Amino acid sequence: MENNKIAVGLDIGTTKIVAMIGRKNDYGKMEILGIGKSKSLGVHRGVVNNITQTIQSIQQAIQDAETSSGMKIEDVVVGIAGQHIRSLQHSDYITRGDSEVVIDEDDIDRLCNQVHKLVMLPGEEIIHVLPQDFKVDGQAEIKEPIGMYGGRLEANFHVVVGQVSSIRNIGRCVKSAGMELSGITLEPLASANAVLSQEEKEAGVALIDIGGGTTDLAIFKDGIIRHTAVIPFGGNVITEDIKEGCSIIEKQAELLKIKFGSAWPGENKDNEIVSIPGLRGREPKEITLKNLSKIIHARVVEIIEQVYLEIKNYGHEEQKKKLIAGIVLTGGGSQLRHLKQLVEYITGMDTRVGYPNEHLAGDSDSETTSPMYATAVGLVMNSLENKERSGNLQQAKTAHKEVDATVEASIGESESQTIIDDDETPKERKRFFDKWAEKFKEFLDNAE
Repeated sequence: MENNKIAVGLDIGTTKIVAMIGRKNDYGKMEILGIGKSKSLGVHRGVVNNITQTIQSIQQAIQDAETSSGMKIEDVVVGIAGQHIRSLQHSDYITRGDSEVVIDEDDIDRLCNQVHKLVMLPGEEIIHVLPQDFKVDGQAEIKEPIGMYGGRLEANFHVVVGQVSSIRNIGRCVKSAGMELSGITLEPLASANAVLSQEEKEAGVALIDIGGGTTDLAIFKDGIIRHTAVIPFGGNVITEDIKEGCSIIEKQAELLKIKFGSAWPGENKDNEIVSIPGLRGREPKEITLKNLSKIIHARVVEIIEQVYLEIKNYGHEEQKKKLIAGIVLTGGGSQLRHLKQLVEYITGMDTRVGYPNEHLAGDSDSETTSPMYATAVGLVMNSLENKERSGNLQQAKTAHKEVDATVEASIGESESQTIIDDDETPKERKRFFDKWAEKFKEFLDNAE
């Protein structure tokens, strides 16, 4: 099988690490060839804090995926989240030499590279520079400036920033586990790719990915990402509260949450009780489901309110920024019973639970379409798209070289050799992110 048809996503989460191998089928949908997962040790709130354990967990997940697919994994795309991620709005402009020349990709690249030079806080690095809308000579709200004329090109950017040390640690873990890092993507962007439809992104939607250690938010409007945030709470703090509130061990708390947990305390009758075996010869504990759901409810409300604050910061109350498609919940935490109703009650926005089957082939196994795997599916999709893009670029170049050869042959030794200049190859615009990933890879290699 050709290498550029397969891609591997590695979702390094706080509770689990998932390695997923996928490829595009003939209908342009994604088929999952293999999946491996392991318990994540050494990651806290999305940030690696024990490198040795993380490397072991990664190797375990990769091994499982290799066994289930019968393939060897060489390079992976990794998702990055964690409490160190922040995003900011920034606008910048360039003055062009000649306003009678059409604006092209180079101008936009120049503008984006200028944003990359922004001075960050010590120890921070820009991960993504995402253009929102452009202005040409003061004419506002231009979606696509390429092909227009003008002397001054301005743009508003959504800039995502993370800590260098955290990003570098993830790179080190992947390298030490014996693989190449072919790219890094912000996790909320990956999940959004897997779960949201184009119509939702156009209408305006907030994707909330509730993981074990963090809750990620990505807001889209008019098909463009408008706001991202990572909130350092997730399903684990709920488990922690149950553990404290009921004086039981973590394993029992996690099971209680999954089996009997509900985000809505009015659901349970007063006399519904679960009995939990005591530790080593102690009496069993009796816990009322009403109390259990009160504990869960209190914590979930806190998480949702933090996310809702971010949605308000984005400004969804303004008519132009209204999120018509409401909220989509995904991630392992979205499987909590009655969560949808609670989110609708707190935010007053339409809510649905998102399954990552938007772009998956029809015969995908039901396990992989669980919201828990949204990020992994999204990472594989991103990687496939990038490979496809660079594949097209290669084809364009080869075709171009053939043209060169025929041109040379037909002209022979004549003086007027008109060889097409290499710059005129049909250039696929490199995403700024790919450039960043390349720079970052160099940076990692030098750090070794």
